[in-house]
Amino acid sequence: QVQLVESGGGLVQPGGSLRLSCAASGFTLDYYTIGWFRQAPGKEREGISCVSPRDGITYYTVPVNGRFTMSRDDAKTVYLQMNSLKPEDTAVYYCATSPGPYYSCDYYFTFGMDYWGKGTLVTVSS
Repeated sequence: QVQLVESGGGLVQPGGSLRLSCAASGFTLDYYTIGWFRQAPGKEREGISCVSPRDGITYYTVPVNGRFTMSRDDAKTVYLQMNSLKPEDTAVYYCATSPGPYYSCDYYFTFGMDYWGKGTLVTVSS
């Protein structure tokens, strides 16, 4: 059974940093596409980063490119390092996954993924 559990959210001042973790179980990360998404209050969910086993390249959307870094340290944990945080980064952050490298990250950013964690809240405020 695929499970994703996010942690690491909290309150941080503008310009600060935070690292989110996503603990994965029930599947092997090497064979799944995995991504981070977020949903700000009153806004639609948006994709922010994704890595596909198709090419191993990590993709970032424009709002976070250059500030956020997605990584993993083993077969079970994925991270999102967030630097230079802005108030507009305030959102619930989700990790998500879909089996295989069948679609591009752009596809998943648009249509979502198959499995989702419950999310962790990040609040950027002074």
